[in-house]
Amino acid sequence: MDVFSRRDLFKAGLALGALGVLPRAAIAAMGPNDKFDLLIRNANVLDPSQGLAGKRDIGIRYGLIESIAPAIAAERALRVMDAGGKLVTPGLIDLHCHTYPYGSAIGIPADELVPHQCTTTVVSAGDAGANNFAAYRRFVVPASRTRQFAFVHIAVAGLAGFPVPELYNIDYAQVDVAARAVAENADMVLGVKVRMSENVIARHGLEPLRRAIAACVASGVPAKVMVHIGGVSDAALMSQILDALRPGDVLTHCYSGAPNLAGEGTNIVQNGKLLPAALEAKRRGVVFDIGHGGGSFDYTIAEAAIAQGCLPDTISSDAHVFSANTPGMPYLPWVMSKLIGLGFSLPEVVTMATATPARVIGRIPKHGTLQVGAPADLSMLDIVEGPVSFVDTRENRREGKVFLRPAATVVAGVAFGRPYQAPFTVR
Repeated sequence: MDVFSRRDLFKAGLALGALGVLPRAAIAAMGPNDKFDLLIRNANVLDPSQGLAGKRDIGIRYGLIESIAPAIAAERALRVMDAGGKLVTPGLIDLHCHTYPYGSAIGIPADELVPHQCTTTVVSAGDAGANNFAAYRRFVVPASRTRQFAFVHIAVAGLAGFPVPELYNIDYAQVDVAARAVAENADMVLGVKVRMSENVIARHGLEPLRRAIAACVASGVPAKVMVHIGGVSDAALMSQILDALRPGDVLTHCYSGAPNLAGEGTNIVQNGKLLPAALEAKRRGVVFDIGHGGGSFDYTIAEAAIAQGCLPDTISSDAHVFSANTPGMPYLPWVMSKLIGLGFSLPEVVTMATATPARVIGRIPKHGTLQVGAPADLSMLDIVEGPVSFVDTRENRREGKVFLRPAATVVAGVAFGRPYQAPFTVR
């Protein structure tokens, strides 16, 4: 009989400090003559995870938050970074983007998104399938300063063939090899991605989702499905998709207004009415993710769904080489700004881009927070007040009064740009 199950080994690995985060007990306490590696001063801190808001200084040591206080003397640090009163939040986490350049057809290097997004953590949403995930893990992720996680695509080659639909041929959806990829990479793989739009799966109905769920179960480790919607083949299929999702699974592009191939609206809002199955999924613990992208966020769908009780849980960009060039500008702070325009508060949108996606990832202690002992991942943003015009992916416009503009980013205690760390070493 096996002493440990695969699930036990998975949990044990996380307990030892996955992805380079050491338990606090393994790090020596600061002595009176020790210095912070980096001190961020004059920060307008907002960390909803601990109800923290206001002016703070942040001391960083060994890649972790060591101290957060009203004032910390500059001489206590090796390097000082003046936030200049900018908004400083836990590092923004993009639960759905595409960061497998050279291996998928649409990926952008994760670090190239940082100036536009202030993202410290990203999740590659199905760029790679079982056949090409190893190259992503071995060659792309280690070269990135941005923390990266992933969903493995149920299709064996992921999005390498884009724009050719990956599941018109259902034989590409291979349960066993997807399950193996999830299990063998459980430290960074969250589960299985499946795209359920008619222009991706033709008339295969619920079968691609069934296979994605089966791969999660067969992996033997905690694994979620991320389901892409937008123009599913018929109205009934949308409710079937929602009914099949388990607590913790992620419904991305939740406010998509993209039609199916016949031009019909077949997403969670149909004829102005939110599907009962959507509310039931929400109550069951399914995560509703924005996944804005270049064609997947419709103000009319969002407004109807929100008014009828189906609020988003996470805000993500779905940034890739095509969507990032569209007028909707699906960069994470801009999408957060659109949600502010829809009536959500600043703490709410920050939570939806930090603490909540961190819980979905579930790999790093205190991830998505600025608590002492948390990874020293921070995003700095300007709050720009004044008239601003937003456009969705269906050419609907809305006017706003404020937006968030990226200013600076710190990952694992090391800033992108000045002040440069010497020697320049990261993790």
